[in-house]
Amino acid sequence: MATYYTEDHEWIHVEDGKARVGITAHAAEQLGEVVYVELKEAGERFAKGDELGVIESVKAASEVYAPVSGEIVEANSAVVDRPNLLNDTPEGDAWLYKISLADSSELAALMDLDSYKASLA
Repeated sequence: MATYYTEDHEWIHVEDGKARVGITAHAAEQLGEVVYVELKEAGERFAKGDELGVIESVKAASEVYAPVSGEIVEANSAVVDRPNLLNDTPEGDAWLYKISLADSSELAALMDLDSYKASLA
């Protein structure tokens, strides 16, 4: 079980070849009050770096990018129905997707928590 981070402020929590993906607390803080979330459907395949959805706040709109390649197993309908969950628990219950990994070697290019925190400084 491990959690990785991207330069675009997404996190991916991996366990047994399956993963949850979301945005970091830093990203949620920068966005401000989230008012709209658009997510792709389960079953969609994607490559690392592809756009996976859009998050809109009172300040701005921001795309969510795939930290790795894979397939969407489940989109979190709770954040679509209640976008403000991303402000409350962005690295907890407000995950965006559950995915299956296409190539776990892509994780090596991502940051661990210490590296991510250093990138914010």
